Amino acid sequence: MPTRIVSLLLLYSVLGSCLAGCGGGGGGSANPTTSGAAAVPASDPAAASAPLTAGPVAIPQSTTPNVQPIAVAAAPGLIRNMLTTSVTICEPGTRHCATIDNIQVDTGSQGLRILASALPAGLQLAALPSGGGTTGECAVFGGGYTWGAVRSADVRMAGQLAAALPVQLIADPAVPTVPSDCAGAGLAMQSDLFLHSNGILGVGLFAADCGNACENAALPRWYYSCAANGACQAAAQPLAQQVTNPVSEFPLDNNGVIIDLPAVADSGAPSVAGSLIFGIGTQADNVLGGATVLRANAQSGYVTTQSGGQTYSRSYLDSGSNALFIADAGLPECGLWYCPATPVAATASIAGTDGAASTIAYSIGYSTALFNSANNAFDNLAGIASNGFGWGLPFFYGRRVYTAIESRLTSAGAGPYYAF
Repeated sequence: MPTRIVSLLLLYSVLGSCLAGCGGGGGGSANPTTSGAAAVPASDPAAASAPLTAGPVAIPQSTTPNVQPIAVAAAPGLIRNMLTTSVTICEPGTRHCATIDNIQVDTGSQGLRILASALPAGLQLAALPSGGGTTGECAVFGGGYTWGAVRSADVRMAGQLAAALPVQLIADPAVPTVPSDCAGAGLAMQSDLFLHSNGILGVGLFAADCGNACENAALPRWYYSCAANGACQAAAQPLAQQVTNPVSEFPLDNNGVIIDLPAVADSGAPSVAGSLIFGIGTQADNVLGGATVLRANAQSGYVTTQSGGQTYSRSYLDSGSNALFIADAGLPECGLWYCPATPVAATASIAGTDGAASTIAYSIGYSTALFNSANNAFDNLAGIASNGFGWGLPFFYGRRVYTAIESRLTSAGAGPYYAF
């Protein structure tokens, strides 16, 4: 199995359920193709519903060619620290498009995944073929999974175009039967009730979500060939038809992203607005400057964190995790959250594979009080991890955090790396 970071660590602040994640992708990327793919409706008109409106208001589309607005606000299910944006999806090569709001921005996974119910019934996206049938994909996010067909779409953000991009359409009626091995991966995140968004925009360290491993072998819980009768079998998947990080397919500014969010007070903030900036060292607004570069493992995407006398070799920076997730923090616990009676200040050292390191000061707050407030953005929310140290969205407040894509050249050399 390939080892990759796939995030979406969302701990339910009310229900106490856990969606945790780890896994990711490596391998090169090729231009996607829809050759031989039949045009199949992207959603069943009878099953389609209006896009999710609870939570963040529609985020306006950018007029700056490489800057996409992002925001944290009230999210469905009272989920805190949910970073979202809006993405425009089009039938390839046409102006028949729809802008889908409330898409989570996730630097811990690769590729665009959208609920079938969030697309207008008339928007038709060609299904990618596999073995005479339709390509299905199981995307596992630690405590849960998304299942759906792989389709081709033009993806537009901030004046940039990823043409004929393979995307996952979650709960696509064209592949109604979830394979048993995929269903065994945990919670079915097949609706807005459990996904808490209309989809996931994976802009992580890699281009393809699985990479060479899936190109060379039929791996469980990855890609499938699905027959007309609904039966699906694990199948190898060419790189060109794997769900792909949209940024890697932009004609410009395609070597990584920056998430730029303002700082928030210790008590949190009702909402936060920021920018998702495309490219690293390609424009005047995305230079590295004095940022510390931490090179990530080229297979897993992990870096190393040392904190509290412990070393966490499975560490990562992930906007799709809504808290700092720490194994063995040695603090009082309230269910799945840390809840010290008073905020605890701590420091940690994050190191890259080449030994470069940066010391970070962070704080862990009283989770119960945070959840009982009316705020939605917190820089001191921390949850309990089974292993490792995940620098989730709290880390991103008050910083410009760079995520450089594997093998893409930047002013600091090729990715994958983080910088801040």
